[in-house]
Amino acid sequence: MSAVADTRHGPSSWLALLGYVAAVTVVAAVGAAAATGSRSTYERLDLPAFAPPGWVFGPVWTVLYVLIALAGWLVWRRVGLDGSMVPYAAQLILNAGWTPLFFAAGWYGVALAEIVVLLATIGMTIVAFVKRSRPAAVLLVPYAAWVAFATCLNAGVWWLNR
Repeated sequence: MSAVADTRHGPSSWLALLGYVAAVTVVAAVGAAAATGSRSTYERLDLPAFAPPGWVFGPVWTVLYVLIALAGWLVWRRVGLDGSMVPYAAQLILNAGWTPLFFAAGWYGVALAEIVVLLATIGMTIVAFVKRSRPAAVLLVPYAAWVAFATCLNAGVWWLNR
């Protein structure tokens, strides 16, 4: 085994996991900072019939952020930093950008366009990851499913609140 492979599976592997958790935590923190008052904003919106109650979002995103961090780490452990981390990083950036657009700015149409790009980027990440670590790709499937649902919800909010 090479020295690089040993690093990815030795004690520094746990430091790398902390790095992935930290990156995802930054994304969550950006969203949280931009979401001040989001629950009251959400409750004031005209919502589609399939909209969940506001309290659902926190627990769902907590689980998804853990899965996102683990998926990135599993790929890193398998192949290190390679081209698959480009869509992974891009989806993190897009994820961080959606909440400020939707809640802070109230730009529901712009947020809709952004979340469509986010969903496509998550799909690209899954495709890139499946070639490197099938478990990592599978961990991102609930994220893709939730963002697909959130895309429909965003579209409904945009339509109903034009």
